Amino acid sequence: MPGRAEALIRPRRASKRSGAPAPRRQRGRPRDARLDAAILAAAEHELEEKGYAGMSMESVAATAGTTVPTLRRRYPNKMDLVAAVVDSLRVEPLPRRARGPRADALAILANFQRNLERPLAMATLGSILSEEHRNPRLLERFRTRLLQPRRVMLRQALVDGVSAGQLPRTLDVDAATNMLIGSFYARYLSGEPIPKDWARRVLLCLWPPQQRRSST
Repeated sequence: MPGRAEALIRPRRASKRSGAPAPRRQRGRPRDARLDAAILAAAEHELEEKGYAGMSMESVAATAGTTVPTLRRRYPNKMDLVAAVVDSLRVEPLPRRARGPRADALAILANFQRNLERPLAMATLGSILSEEHRNPRLLERFRTRLLQPRRVMLRQALVDGVSAGQLPRTLDVDAATNMLIGSFYARYLSGEPIPKDWARRVLLCLWPPQQRRSST
């Protein structure tokens, strides 16, 4: 019986019809989606409870009910694992545009609120912020994957509102963007729950619906 090494280097048989090599079969079992979710949940819990320095691949594997080799096949190191946790904070994709400037802005803010309502979202962000100086890659990951795309979309909606005459030309778009997004964090830090209609209320303070303003 030929050895395994010989079998691996043996050329694939050509297809009788096309003469092309026969497709190679996928090896190994498909990844378990439930285990993937358990690993991310365990990693997020460990990050919140112990911080980045205190968590370990061993503790995450034990909490997720798997082995360290299985965990490392998915995430070779702790930084890759926590980066995946950061990516998982967005539970709902950003909305598409083309609804009109104000409707776009409202949809972006409402989407932001739904993502903040994800369990442990704020606590995980706090853990990431605490690592700003020791492991700046984590905060940079959060900025590039989650924060900046939302800010770009919201800023563009405000710019479009100015162009459409719905907002004053003197509007400080950068300040307005920060005020709208920052209001959610400020409300959370106040210790009170963020109301379901918060996106509508904060936008209403800046941008009344169906109202055109002068350019002065």
